[in-house]
Amino acid sequence: MENQPTLKPLKLKSETIENLYTFSEILKKSPEQILEDALNAYFAEVQKQFMEKNMMDENAQTNLSYEEFWDGVDL
Repeated sequence: MENQPTLKPLKLKSETIENLYTFSEILKKSPEQILEDALNAYFAEVQKQFMEKNMMDENAQTNLSYEEFWDGVDL
């Protein structure tokens, strides 16, 4: 049997739960579907931000000035 992490119950504010059920009725979607959609959108946005940050960090490490690039090069 594989070691799987123990899942803990989620704790949400009562206001959040009330909003979830209110929007569930308005949108005619299950609360689970609303949570799934919201989390997928959140994860996609965070992943995009991580990728942009990594690209900026990578560019900061590799972007040399003209002088730095050619320093010590004999033509």
